[in-house]
Amino acid sequence: MRNNWYKLLFGVCAVVILVSTAAAELWSTNKDQDLGRNMEIMLNVMREVSTNYVDEVASDKLLQDGANGMLSKLDPYTAFIPETELEEFEILSTGKYGGIGATIRMRRDSSVVVAQPYKGTPSDKAGMKIGDKFLSIDGEDVTKLSISEISSRLKGTPGTDVKVAVQSVMDGQRKEYNLTRARIAIPGVPYSGYVTEGVGYIVHNDFTEGCYEEMKAAIEKLQSEGELKSLILDYRNNGGGSLAEAVDVLSLFLPVGTEVVTMKGRTAQSTRVFKTKHAPVAEKIPLVVLINENSASASEIVSGALQDLDRAVVVGQRSYGKGLVQTVIPIGYNSTLKLTTAKYYIPSGRCVQRLNYSAHDGRTAENVPDSLIREFKTANGRKVYDGKGIMPDVKQETEYISTFAVVLYNLGYIEDFLDEYVRRNPDLEVNVREFSITDQDYEDFIAYMADKEVPYESRTRLALEVLQQTAKEERHDDDLEAELKLLGEKLKDAKEDNLRTYRAEIEDLINHDVVLRFKYYEGVLEHAAASDKEVASAIELLKDTERYQTILREQDTERN
Repeated sequence: MRNNWYKLLFGVCAVVILVSTAAAELWSTNKDQDLGRNMEIMLNVMREVSTNYVDEVASDKLLQDGANGMLSKLDPYTAFIPETELEEFEILSTGKYGGIGATIRMRRDSSVVVAQPYKGTPSDKAGMKIGDKFLSIDGEDVTKLSISEISSRLKGTPGTDVKVAVQSVMDGQRKEYNLTRARIAIPGVPYSGYVTEGVGYIVHNDFTEGCYEEMKAAIEKLQSEGELKSLILDYRNNGGGSLAEAVDVLSLFLPVGTEVVTMKGRTAQSTRVFKTKHAPVAEKIPLVVLINENSASASEIVSGALQDLDRAVVVGQRSYGKGLVQTVIPIGYNSTLKLTTAKYYIPSGRCVQRLNYSAHDGRTAENVPDSLIREFKTANGRKVYDGKGIMPDVKQETEYISTFAVVLYNLGYIEDFLDEYVRRNPDLEVNVREFSITDQDYEDFIAYMADKEVPYESRTRLALEVLQQTAKEERHDDDLEAELKLLGEKLKDAKEDNLRTYRAEIEDLINHDVVLRFKYYEGVLEHAAASDKEVASAIELLKDTERYQTILREQDTERN
């Protein structure tokens, strides 16, 4: 009887396998037929437009527009990268390019000037300064060219020469430089140092190629300079990058072989488990990780894995919530497809993806609804949640800069004022951590702004205008006239009033730019850390050992 039962079971399984195989083959055949038919239709459309459309249309443009249209309803990270954009994509991916090592900006008069020479690059070594105005490149007048055109002429194969003429910001004279282009590497880890005794601080901006080595070098530098008792990792505004680099960075703080992220997609190739593989260099020291709403992707893998494994306390605001993985696929003729192929899951098993793109209908993606948010557990049993990014263990209120200060900065008035400031103070001694302009310097800035236009109206003023209009339409203007007039008088939106109201923010922007001119971007980060409230909160937490350990042992994160 038992043998007959086994035979029956085997027979049913065989039938199921045959039926499943046949169905799979039929499905695959139908799928291939559908794909072939749709490709033929697409090619026919392209041929007809290219041949018969009333105006001539370049086939390259048709292809690019068609590819972009096809991908536009998937998610914002999937993209077609044609040959013409490949160089820019590689710069973003690797942080490296061939050039003179300077960022540039356009002034209000449409002239293009040096915005920042990177430390140690050809532009810096030659003596180029922030504010130098480009006059010619290789003998060709560039005073009427755009930023992109000038940038294109400055970039090139490392080892090649370029002749640049500028009008010096310091004396207004024409200066010529014969520069040899170099391989410029924009650091992913631009700053490391001690913020107080025993507490190290590392700023990590992105996960471009080589950032693991940079992070390792930064930690070893701190260890060589003093006793590294604890460490703050700053991942605020880090938009991510390479998943492999993120795993390697985690190796610095975790034992070899620790499972830190799992990637799951539709295919076998897109499903993988990643474990740390390098020997740690800071396995035991207490860590605090800073995040904010712009911390995304690889930075969420690092901060989330350290949280899930109870290896670090996370401080700041909820992160962005990007749990998708992109694969770069060459598709011929120097074109590339950046395709979302998987979701990633950190050690607790949660995925931090915040937006649902599965509809593929072109509508704005929706947040994962609260009803679908699931609870997970860290290594110590603390509650954490999926679907909405990384929630910090210690929440900090977001500090916003005023719209007036942003408008003022974007108009370039601060940079223009500082051009004159550095001419007056060419040998200024800048103490990076303590530098601040004087009260007289700020009064000079207010005087400089006297004849400048700042198109700004506060949201409170705009709301008052709406209220006044509504009161008039509803016939309440007579009743409320006195109150609205008094409110309007209290709401001072005059330029000088705003310059004084928002002085602290504007002064910070000025101070940062002065430090940039004398101490590079590295100096700006050190200067900012000295007065950063979240850095101060992290220091306080690391010095309170009992509170730090209590958080890691028993404090749940908030669900919302």
